[in-house]
Amino acid sequence: MRRLFLNALLWVVPVAVGAQDEDSLRVGVKGFVDTYHAVRTESPNDWMSSRSRVRGEVTLEKGNAGAFVSANLIHNAILKDRSGFQLREAYAYYSDDHWDVRAGRQIITWGVADALRLTDIISPMDYTEFLAQDYDDIRIPVGGLRLRYSREKWSAEAVAIPVSSFFDLPTDVENPWSVGPVPIGEEPKRRLCNMEYGGRLSFFLSGIDFSFSALHTWNKQPVVCNGVGEYRRMTMLGGDVSVPVGKFVIRGEVAEYLDELLSGGARAASTNALVGLDWYAGNDWTLSAQYSHKYVALGEHRNTGLSTLRISKDLLHNTLSLQTFAYIDVTNGGVFNRLSADYALNDQLHAIVGYDYFHADSGMFTVYKKNSELFVKLKYSF
Repeated sequence: MRRLFLNALLWVVPVAVGAQDEDSLRVGVKGFVDTYHAVRTESPNDWMSSRSRVRGEVTLEKGNAGAFVSANLIHNAILKDRSGFQLREAYAYYSDDHWDVRAGRQIITWGVADALRLTDIISPMDYTEFLAQDYDDIRIPVGGLRLRYSREKWSAEAVAIPVSSFFDLPTDVENPWSVGPVPIGEEPKRRLCNMEYGGRLSFFLSGIDFSFSALHTWNKQPVVCNGVGEYRRMTMLGGDVSVPVGKFVIRGEVAEYLDELLSGGARAASTNALVGLDWYAGNDWTLSAQYSHKYVALGEHRNTGLSTLRISKDLLHNTLSLQTFAYIDVTNGGVFNRLSADYALNDQLHAIVGYDYFHADSGMFTVYKKNSELFVKLKYSF
């Protein structure tokens, strides 16, 4: 894949030859090749995932302006329709000491939560293989404009997204990760009146970082109403804070969803709050815990809770990384836990083995309660 990218750029690279000033065209090419395979540990012990991928990333820069493109070439032996070429990000940008402008297909992240979504609801998720992918890989880019103005102690960001993206859910019953044949309704039409827009104001002070955000958006995950998954407008008002205290970092996030569409078709305001604690214990130990709570002021009032726990340890001069990361459905008692061991054979080549454990009698993990799996992954970066 690298050779293909390099050959495609042969007409561009000579522009920079012999020119070392800031106005010369700079070309950067990098990427990786990975392969991931997983087998179910319960009967019928079938394959849960089997995919290989080549990721290429190209950056072109001249002065303060540039463009970035990333794409995947995928072979998926289980989900045939997922094989082929996949454009990931493609945007142009301008960046100087204070301004940062990006226009095009991009991933936008907000908030301080780790693998949980409160204010971070701009880029939706690809749940085609649920969480049997790295969290960063399941973010879906959106087509839009992001404008950021930064100073030493604060920054202001505005976003406008005329081309919204929505959750990709596994509804094909042949998919081991299927949530069932739920008919998904029509996504909002690509009209100017349906665009998303919002902003975020962040502060970076001595001993504390915090921000405030607002977004007029859609429910990115379809809500089942009368047997059909539907999308409706909603507004998010939120804030987040991060405070380092010695070897600890205390994080908090809150988001108020106004006029949120709920299961069954009702609409109401919901309050979403999170508290997190990271402990950098020394000797290459890291521990992180979060609790997220959702309260819906409707009828008898609805309360749901979700926690995460991450523990990691580096060994063998940081060449071996051991980690456990769990989602805990506090409301219903379900658990999804990923145990993994990542060994760096060298700077470019990593071998990862692990076990995904599911347990649930009710709640969000019930549909996956028989999907516990062993997996192996190889990744070569260039």
